Amino acid sequence: MKKANGIVLDKPGKPDYRTPASFRIIVLLETVSKILERLSALRLASAARSLGLLHPTQCGSLAGLGCFDSVATLTQEVHLLQAASFKVSSLFLYVKGGFDNVCPNKLAYTLTKGGVSTYLLAWVKSFLSKRQCRLICQGAPKVFCPVAVGTPQGSPISPLLFVLYIASLHPTIPQGLAISYVDDLTLTVGSHSVRSNIRALQYFFSLIQRRGADLGMAFSVPTTELIHWRTPKDRSDVSFAPIVINDMLFPPSQAVRWLDYWLTPTIQCSVYFLRRLVLAKASFTSIRQLSAAGKGLSCWCKRKLVFGAILPILTYGWDLFVQDAATLRKLDSFWHGVLRWTTNRFYTTALGALYREASLPPISSICKHRRRSAALRLVCAPSEFNPATARIPESVPTWDQGSSADDHCLLL
Repeated sequence: MKKANGIVLDKPGKPDYRTPASFRIIVLLETVSKILERLSALRLASAARSLGLLHPTQCGSLAGLGCFDSVATLTQEVHLLQAASFKVSSLFLYVKGGFDNVCPNKLAYTLTKGGVSTYLLAWVKSFLSKRQCRLICQGAPKVFCPVAVGTPQGSPISPLLFVLYIASLHPTIPQGLAISYVDDLTLTVGSHSVRSNIRALQYFFSLIQRRGADLGMAFSVPTTELIHWRTPKDRSDVSFAPIVINDMLFPPSQAVRWLDYWLTPTIQCSVYFLRRLVLAKASFTSIRQLSAAGKGLSCWCKRKLVFGAILPILTYGWDLFVQDAATLRKLDSFWHGVLRWTTNRFYTTALGALYREASLPPISSICKHRRRSAALRLVCAPSEFNPATARIPESVPTWDQGSSADDHCLLL
């Protein structure tokens, strides 16, 4: 159960393959072991939520929480601080090698202090101890060797253990918020000046850096990004005030990629949609080479490719942002080209017939469906488990109104 095979793959585009950093190891675990780990992860997640071992703004590796909830919480917090006439700034951090640096003894102490049951604690200790792995590559001896690298790669319970381990890295910010998605952490502060925001961000970074050092965690400082938020109606001068972190200077970015969402200082949705369109066009160009017009793959196979390789790339993030009329026309033009390739129809074919032939809806319908589904999921989520739901105004009916605590277990 504790033995694994490590498949060694080279990372593409590396100038030199004589160093271990130029290779990636994919760990393959026993199927029965992964089933048992999944069951233990469900029990440990339920116990952690009931015992308060998780920070309220932690997302990722938890049931019912995803990238959308993290970004929605961040943008809502920015809007709330701007509504109070504050200048808002955010610092985007990344935990370096987080999963490999989890200390089993410190994790066990955290779980014991939090009140986790004895059998679950014993299972976690056994899971993290006496693990073995062998590398599968040309010339490597097929011998299992002991490894001690924190939480095992590829295990269903490893992300949850990491999230529990770094829960203390979330400081309490009086006018702001600390949000994390697994190993991506964001510090957001608000004040009456950008300079005050920079001083506050430096203070809270030094605070979580000291906490991380106690846990054996470090941040990848070179990948740190800073953004100063603005409202579209703000006519004041744009601030280019940088921040100094560990003797490194970071100027504010005009576009930050966080959880594959492109965020601009004014949160312009058109920038995000155009970047998704570029990625979808690149995917469509590669797929179109598999089948020329009028021959090759059948319409049914093409439709499956559109659903699996184009639509997810194009519509990622549509549940949060709304496109304007100009962006919608560009998306429609690309989508009509995809439908014509799927159905092998002429460019003069009526759009109504094209949608019915391809069995694919228009872009506007897809966008409305994604936003309504996301809104329904938010209002049905318990506010104590979802930070985005906790920021919904009281005038909006949610799951918490008229439901008992036992009903929340149905969503988990």
